[in-house]
Amino acid sequence: MSYLFLFKDRLTWNIPLLIGVFIILFLYVFLLKKTTPEKTPYTHIGLFFSGLCLFSSIIGSPLSALSHLSFSLHMIQMGILYFIVPPLLLLGIPYDMYRLITRLISFKLIRNGLLWAKTFLYIFAVLLFIYHLPIVIQTLSKHVFFQNAYLIVLFVLTFGMWWPIVSPHPKQRLSGKTLKRYVFISGLVITPACLFFIMTAFLNSVENPFVSQVAAHLCLPSESNSFSLLPPPFNTQYDQFIAGTLMLLLHKLGLMMSVKLKAKFMKSH
Repeated sequence: MSYLFLFKDRLTWNIPLLIGVFIILFLYVFLLKKTTPEKTPYTHIGLFFSGLCLFSSIIGSPLSALSHLSFSLHMIQMGILYFIVPPLLLLGIPYDMYRLITRLISFKLIRNGLLWAKTFLYIFAVLLFIYHLPIVIQTLSKHVFFQNAYLIVLFVLTFGMWWPIVSPHPKQRLSGKTLKRYVFISGLVITPACLFFIMTAFLNSVENPFVSQVAAHLCLPSESNSFSLLPPPFNTQYDQFIAGTLMLLLHKLGLMMSVKLKAKFMKSH
């Protein structure tokens, strides 16, 4: 039996988060007018606006509730949040705006360069892997505050992770062999978290704690905890295999998108 119709009263927008997004957009437009009074960098605006729209859609819209119904939908959400949104937002910041921001706020950690970027990358990869261990994800799913705090830390780390590729400052972007080496390392350290799902798909299926959480929240009957909210192949060993594969593909997509857009922007700065 499908219980998706019960979500109709839960599929709402996160109003506080959307207000925060509009505030960020307002500040962005304000700083844009301050720093580029005679020209409007439409490409920058498009990238930044796209990043905010994706962020709002996967975190603040009804889609965020549906992402908890299976590992694969959950991984699509996390892949977009960590591998697509941050580079879009960073590429959407013009250099003149970046210089103004750095005069107002000190970014000493980011200015230390590649060493800090690798540190952010390694910490992110470890935390991402730990988050998806069964005991950790089951524990965090029972404590929403700590779960959200954990995910926020991951999101913040991604900006340091993507900084050497799509930094608003052209001189802080990697190029040549150094860039290729960093991209290779990035793909290497993210892989274990993705392979975990792929391997467990062949060994045994890991129970999705989000489904149990959603079922309890909606006061569904106990049999709904056996993953009846979505039809096969969701919430089966195939779902776990798809989840790991999707995370790898989204990370690869984020790297390819960032490198190509970075190369395009290097010509204009």
